[in-house]
Amino acid sequence: MSQTLQLGDITIQLTRKAVKHVHLSVHPPKGRVSLVAPISTRAEVARAYAISKLAWIRTQRAKFSEQARESPRRFITGETHYLWGRRHLLSVEHQEAKPRVKLDHRRITLVVRPGSTQAVRAKVMHEWHKSLLHQIVPRLIAQWESRLGLRVAGYFLQRMKTKWGGCNHRAGHIRLNTELVKKPKDLLEYVIVHEMIHLIEPRHSDHFIAILQEHYPTWREARLELNELPLAAEVWARNKTG
Repeated sequence: MSQTLQLGDITIQLTRKAVKHVHLSVHPPKGRVSLVAPISTRAEVARAYAISKLAWIRTQRAKFSEQARESPRRFITGETHYLWGRRHLLSVEHQEAKPRVKLDHRRITLVVRPGSTQAVRAKVMHEWHKSLLHQIVPRLIAQWESRLGLRVAGYFLQRMKTKWGGCNHRAGHIRLNTELVKKPKDLLEYVIVHEMIHLIEPRHSDHFIAILQEHYPTWREARLELNELPLAAEVWARNKTG
């Protein structure tokens, strides 16, 4: 059950669900506002609550508009690329050899054949990013399977334009945005835990929040940091995953 509330220049999407408390969220990149309220909540009550939070809404929108963004990457020597939350300098070498990527302290070396296009360079980097995630994700999943008492049937890595992760509750699968390789590893862990808990509770309900709070009490700080870090030119993160 959804409807729209208009407060001056701010449009709020009101959704009523089987929750106990009101959840107000502001989503990047343009500050879309959503309000999730208990099923019995009257429109005028939801409106009054939103009005009381107008200052907060405008503050969050201002933060998103000022948030750092990466310029489009061309994958050329001298560019800065993020890896696990740290800036690295990219060096491109042309060799008649199989394309590959090497990491040495704060320098990333991309080896490609002479004449390789930007699309080819981007693909080689993306495959390398996935290989780095594959080295870490299974271990983190295994650790949290024992803590949460559940089994993940499988995980997938893919580019996502609107969120950091997702899950298929029925199949027991989770999905992770490959952009997470650019963020600190603890934020990757937060997204994994978030999506794994969705295998227990599919919705962002009070029950979901309670489980998350019990097992990952710093989730609010992690979510805030994830949203405040520089974003890729074409990939925006929602205020919440899943």
